[in-house]
Amino acid sequence: MIVGVPTEVKPDEYRVGLMPVGVDLLIRDGHSVVVQAGSGLGIGFEDSAYENVGATIAQTAEEVWAKADMIVKVKEPQPIEWPHMREGQVVFTYFHFAADRDLTLACLDQKICAVAYETLEAPGLNGKPTLPLLTPMSEIAGRMATQEGAKYLERPQQGRGVLLGGVPGVEPGKVLVLGGGVVGTNAAKIASGMGADVIIMDIDLDRMRYLEDVMDDNVTTIYSDPHAIRKYLRWADLVIGAVLLPGAKAPNLVTREDLKIMPEGAVIVDVSIDQGGCVETSRVTTHGQPTYIIDGVVHYCVGNMPGAVARTSTHALNNATIPWARRLANVGPHEIAARDAGFAMAINCDDGRLLNRPVAEAHDLEVTTA
Repeated sequence: MIVGVPTEVKPDEYRVGLMPVGVDLLIRDGHSVVVQAGSGLGIGFEDSAYENVGATIAQTAEEVWAKADMIVKVKEPQPIEWPHMREGQVVFTYFHFAADRDLTLACLDQKICAVAYETLEAPGLNGKPTLPLLTPMSEIAGRMATQEGAKYLERPQQGRGVLLGGVPGVEPGKVLVLGGGVVGTNAAKIASGMGADVIIMDIDLDRMRYLEDVMDDNVTTIYSDPHAIRKYLRWADLVIGAVLLPGAKAPNLVTREDLKIMPEGAVIVDVSIDQGGCVETSRVTTHGQPTYIIDGVVHYCVGNMPGAVARTSTHALNNATIPWARRLANVGPHEIAARDAGFAMAINCDDGRLLNRPVAEAHDLEVTTA
């Protein structure tokens, strides 16, 4: 199989789909790898690092897409890339289809096999399914959410002028985390470490019992319902949206009307924005222009948060994706799916058929079940 690695074209995206070690392993497996020139420069990998392990360097994205049987990326194909996709081509990347109807239709029209990192399932230690290719970026985005929220609470950034950790004699900042999964847990961990008062809201009682056991004393769990959310929106300096329904559009837990009860200069970091956002007023922003203000509340809704820490993110992502990229190249998506129901969840569309029900429901499309 010929595997292609194009340069990411999403704004402020510096990650790369495969590091040289991944290319090396694929070539040792007997495959060929075509890497677009400059694709690794954002994290310090020169083209020579890829050539030294046997990759071919292509000067254009068109050449990579044209040659490759399988494309390995980081972010969803951008509109400029859609014409390069072709029937039967395997594209292995994050897609987040539920937040983007046009992307969904483009992938169906081009009849690619879209293997989405974010919906691939594997059994966890407790027997519950996990999302092993989403987890590393969720860990990073959660930690960044508190870091970015702390920055935008500063008065020069139009925030409230609150220091999350406070100082002796002054109360600490207040952080509300909506969702107790991987993102929310990591956000709360950093916020509590900074000394803030933290509340995590979720609807999974078992998860909240676990969080009560492992979190510091300055973290409290509260069952999530509309009344409780509104109560703590009045209280919070920083709200972190960390809601995930795998493959589906995120539910709106905070409405436009709710913003009016929040403190002036409060900050919302909506990490759920990749799946449409869990705040009604959220819209995708970029690292170049990360925030906007509605009703006095600062919104940070960057759609590729981990791209800002590209070196850490690429290593973390490749640690998880390389074994699966090798399986895909060695065996092919259909044979793996026939043996592994968790992997089958990753194939969101194939040969013009939409296979993911939450995506279909998000866009009022028909799903093919067989």
